[in-house]
Amino acid sequence: MFNLSRTILAGMDQATMQAKLTALQQVYLDLSSGATVASASYTQGDGAKSVTYRNVEMAQLTQAIRLLQAQLGIVCNPRRPSRVRFT
Repeated sequence: MFNLSRTILAGMDQATMQAKLTALQQVYLDLSSGATVASASYTQGDGAKSVTYRNVEMAQLTQAIRLLQAQLGIVCNPRRPSRVRFT
């Protein structure tokens, strides 16, 4: 069973966790849709410039989102559908 008092996020206030959750969900959406640039370079009059953003592994991002959702009491694992068996 998930124990809220024993997670790494225990002690954080709700508003901070909610803000972080929203930010992580936006990053997830940006990465999954291809909106985030991993590397870009351009040339100006004074020379070439480049910017590189670190790619985050989707599994780690998903795990962080689920941990925040669990800490905030948001249902992460909805109830499985019931199945009818005929004998």
